[in-house]
Amino acid sequence: MATWVAFLRAINLGATRKFPKDAIVAATEAAGFTDVATHINTGNVRVGTRMRSRARVEAALESAYLADRGFEVPTIAFTVDELCAIADEAEAVADGHDGRHYVSLLKDEPTAAAVAALEARAGRGERVHVSGRAVHLLLGESYLEAHLGNADVERLLGVATNRNLTVIRAVTRKWCS
Repeated sequence: MATWVAFLRAINLGATRKFPKDAIVAATEAAGFTDVATHINTGNVRVGTRMRSRARVEAALESAYLADRGFEVPTIAFTVDELCAIADEAEAVADGHDGRHYVSLLKDEPTAAAVAALEARAGRGERVHVSGRAVHLLLGESYLEAHLGNADVERLLGVATNRNLTVIRAVTRKWCS
């Protein structure tokens, strides 16, 4: 049985995209996934499955969530080992950084040209570090004043969902062995 951690994009935003944790668990279990657990209400879900293909896991979850909610829920999955590596790298990347650290998790690995375009958008005091399907945005103290954000990541690199470093740390403490 393989364990995956899935990150759901754009849920619980506004009145029409509600997807409470209990409903996520129920829809996920109804789709045949086991050992389902969530972390806070921002769409962080651990699942067990016999599926070995990331694309199949994501497609099965997206289909289940569309059927349950009536709206698309882009889903980005990582093995537990992949997620733990992203968290470990986040600690190294953040070393000495005093501002905000966000991790955008990508559906697909970006091209070098797309990464260069994102890096060029960084404002003064901001840094971008891309490793595989993880984009580390090291920003100043205010996310609202930053030049970079998940909208830039999605525009340049493709479908992504964003978590702050606190959430990445908490999820890995819970689900990395």
